[in-house]
Amino acid sequence: MFDLTNPIFQDADKAREHLESINWPNGPFCPHCGETENVHRLQGKSHRAGLIQCNSCLKNFTVTVGTVFERSKISLNKWMLATYLLASSKKGISAHQIHRMLGVTYKTAWFMMHRVREAMKDDGSPLGGPGQVIESDEVIVGGKKKRRLSGKVAPKKKVVTLVERGGRARSFHITHIDHTNIRAALVTNCHRSSHLRTDDARFYNRIGEEFASHETTLHSNREFSRGDGNHSNTAENFFSILKRGVVGTYHHWSATHIHRYLAEFDFRYSSKDDSDRERADAMLKGIVGKRLTYRRTDKLAA
Repeated sequence: MFDLTNPIFQDADKAREHLESINWPNGPFCPHCGETENVHRLQGKSHRAGLIQCNSCLKNFTVTVGTVFERSKISLNKWMLATYLLASSKKGISAHQIHRMLGVTYKTAWFMMHRVREAMKDDGSPLGGPGQVIESDEVIVGGKKKRRLSGKVAPKKKVVTLVERGGRARSFHITHIDHTNIRAALVTNCHRSSHLRTDDARFYNRIGEEFASHETTLHSNREFSRGDGNHSNTAENFFSILKRGVVGTYHHWSATHIHRYLAEFDFRYSSKDDSDRERADAMLKGIVGKRLTYRRTDKLAA
């Protein structure tokens, strides 16, 4: 288990060594050509720490090349700390808090957090499978109606979440809660051989016919379980954490960036049985092959 006095949070070289141990367990490999044997470290006084040369393609690289950390001027120990804090904060941590704790500008902290959330996206493999249960439910997050009408807060956002019992969660921002959008989320992300459990929304009746079985509970009648695992309470539990994150930490998610915030809560839920260190290390593995430039974030919105 890590604590905040660990050297990887204080020393950039220790942080780099830790990142190399996570992403290069069998030694360095060239991200440009894939070479694993014919590479060597450059240790001259004029070379920066961690620089490696590939003798096959004659290009230099470090462990951050081809990752969300590439070309960042923020020291790696601060990246390690930001990653650990986001991994261990059940309801999220605001960019303003990161800005104060790491001693960087708010604009830098905001962008750092979105880059880390990019690493939290899962591989997109289908949820469920034969004998497994998928729960589907929807939630609306946002400010109170009277404040929305006054223009003081943004419109509410509609979210559908698919939860694999005992496994992963995957959430999506949708424009309307209807048959078309819910079906698209389910059939593109879940095995049809799964057992579907939902509430009594009418559009699920037809969607459920495409799965191994479909059972509902009548939420409109305050019925939340019929026994024998017939409920969607797992998804409701996920929403309880999601809403606390919105209300207590982030306050507002823009439509431009809501998919990254959802990936954050999905990741922490899907790795809920891991320790904070295991979760943070999994995030560090997820940085590979992903880039997010400031221009791609479209606009500055918290």
